[in-house]
Amino acid sequence: MDAEQWVGAAVSGELAEFLRGAAEYRPVVLAGCVCEGCGGRVFTVWVDDAQGCAGRECVRCEQRAFLADSAEVWQEAEPEVAECSCGGDEFEAAVAFSLTADGEVRWVTVGLRCERDGALGVYTDWKIDYAPADHLLRAV
Repeated sequence: MDAEQWVGAAVSGELAEFLRGAAEYRPVVLAGCVCEGCGGRVFTVWVDDAQGCAGRECVRCEQRAFLADSAEVWQEAEPEVAECSCGGDEFEAAVAFSLTADGEVRWVTVGLRCERDGALGVYTDWKIDYAPADHLLRAV
């Protein structure tokens, strides 16, 4: 497997570079979030770092979706709206899936770029301790 692969929509250069660094340059698959309903790329995002889950809502059409395997733990979660230090809560969102040497998904890292000031951040990440987990690559 290549050191970096892309699935789905492209991620902006700034967010892609940030996520590569956040994954400590392990092999990753990057996936940008795109609304299935309207094609929007700006979201309000909810995260629960303790449970390791995230969900998003398109700011254009309000369609919601879970990221990776978040639906499996959402009932127990206490998600909060992600907010940038500038107060913004609308983001470009992408997921970096860190891979093991044999190509299995091991970590999910949710990166956001604030639409207001362009600030980048990792808002949550969690370990995947089961295999196969390649279905997660399409759940962004």
